[in-house]
Amino acid sequence: MGRAYEVRKASIQKTGAAKGKVYTTFAKEIYLAAKKGSPDVEANINLKRLVDKAKKAQVPSDIINRAIEKAKGVGGEDYHEVVYEGFGPGASTLIIKCLTDNVNRTVGMVRAAFNKVNKSLGVTNSVSYNYEHLGVLSFKYDNPEEIFDVLLTAGIEINDIEDENGEITISVNPGDINKVKDELEKLIPNIEYDLDEVGMYAKEKITLEGEDLEIFERLYNLLDAIDDVSEIYTNVEGY
Repeated sequence: MGRAYEVRKASIQKTGAAKGKVYTTFAKEIYLAAKKGSPDVEANINLKRLVDKAKKAQVPSDIINRAIEKAKGVGGEDYHEVVYEGFGPGASTLIIKCLTDNVNRTVGMVRAAFNKVNKSLGVTNSVSYNYEHLGVLSFKYDNPEEIFDVLLTAGIEINDIEDENGEITISVNPGDINKVKDELEKLIPNIEYDLDEVGMYAKEKITLEGEDLEIFERLYNLLDAIDDVSEIYTNVEGY
């Protein structure tokens, strides 16, 4: 399991090189969290965690503040999270998470990316049944048994916990990720998360080669270039 998370972490860091898109995605997510709950960071735990992640990703404070202030207003953009599933070359599959204020525009752009490589979108659950929806945290600590006991005592069900050279990776139900953070931060003050994500993880990975790999990489890059696309999950090894 750890290997898959390491690759996912590298993928996040690789796509994170496009800072403008990272900033835009965080701004949309912060806006949504503030709009759905309270725009008060201290009163909205989901917003607080998101702002903390944005700061760690070096998103400028003015972008964060503007997103929160926009959520306090009436009217303006109304972002939605939409998820598309598709089939790539070979046995590859993709789940594409988008944040958009115009669903028709977004689905048109995502469909066009698949059409350019002669592949197609699928219907809901045509792909996702082969993925697990998990909250995943990775951090450095030298006592995985202590972490396990603390979370168990707090009544948190752990999907998996792994220790690789002092790097602990925990996967839990997405709804429990804030509870896990509360317990970890009591145990380890100033903890730094190397991976902090709620996402879709393929149950089994596949390897592509030759033309299939070339087509997949083109499709992935076409999707990643769409501003409304915030995350791409796939069952292809290395992504």
